[in-house]
Amino acid sequence: MNFAFYRCALLPHSHRIPPILLLFVCSLVALNVAPAADPPSADAIRVEEDAEEIRIETNALKATIRKKGYVSGIAGGTFVDKKTGQADLGFGLDIVDWVMAPGSDQTYRDQLPRRMVYETGNPWHGDDPKRCMDGPQICTEAEELSPKVIRGDGFVAVEQEFAYTVAAPGRKPGSVWKQRIVFLPDARYVLSCDEVTLVEGGEELFLRTDLPGHIKHKQGDTFSEIYLSYHGAIPSSEFAGEDFAPQAKFHYRRPADASQIPDRMIRAYRTRDAKTGEQGPWLAGMTLDPTDVYEGWCHQRGYVCMIQEIGGRDYSAGDKIRAAYAIGWFDSIDEMNAVYDQHRGSRSFSVDGGVLSRTKE
Repeated sequence: MNFAFYRCALLPHSHRIPPILLLFVCSLVALNVAPAADPPSADAIRVEEDAEEIRIETNALKATIRKKGYVSGIAGGTFVDKKTGQADLGFGLDIVDWVMAPGSDQTYRDQLPRRMVYETGNPWHGDDPKRCMDGPQICTEAEELSPKVIRGDGFVAVEQEFAYTVAAPGRKPGSVWKQRIVFLPDARYVLSCDEVTLVEGGEELFLRTDLPGHIKHKQGDTFSEIYLSYHGAIPSSEFAGEDFAPQAKFHYRRPADASQIPDRMIRAYRTRDAKTGEQGPWLAGMTLDPTDVYEGWCHQRGYVCMIQEIGGRDYSAGDKIRAAYAIGWFDSIDEMNAVYDQHRGSRSFSVDGGVLSRTKE
């Protein structure tokens, strides 16, 4: 205000204006030079916690993270866009399974606990032989996790982990999975990352996740289209008929030629009202370094199954399989691309010391 008055007082006498008008003009100038508002604070993010779950609400989102039952990631049907009221359509977002590798477990299946057996040659897993190396499947078998809430400078994060308790024959159990989900006060998306620190290395190991998550529907009634950055737009009618196996359609496998890897790795679906057909927002899961994606499925098996596998490289003991994501609500593909480019190249997010930082290595 003092600055505004100083500018007005410098007017030449012949240009002086009446006191009442002078006060009005100075007030307007004061408004124009007022300092910018402080960035949104993490204090605006509300957190409620009990023995069963953690509930988080920002200015833009609501979400629940379960401690018991079907765990890891954000619980299905709880990720709500406050702008539109739309919730996710599946069983959860960034849900985590096993550490796996190519090749069949057929020759030693009798030595495996049932929860480690991986059957192929069927419509839900397809024909490519794969096997579980570190288990059990976290989402269905861990049963209980102990996530912790971390408040930092402009964010709230939830961090959770699980040490795998079983392994393939000749392999030591104990590899540790960690996940961080970061909520920002005004963003319609979260930042997330998964990493597994391996007790034993191996060839072409990968971590299986659901990203963004599956889609419950009846003849394509709850969504209008799917967008895969490596394929393009797919109408919901493609999923309204009979089930088909993962490799039959819309399948992604990381090309051996690095120049052929997509510039962005975005997998999204556009919601719609099952009764009225009215279009809703897009829900996208974006892997921020596309080279981290080993394989991706988008197929019909009673619901649209959107599996993503990260890693697929040769690792030594102590190495990490990891990837980072942006998961959330968007009004357009252009908006997805803009957010992707903002966080492009991230492979992990750290919240050490209350400071959000990213790793690109």
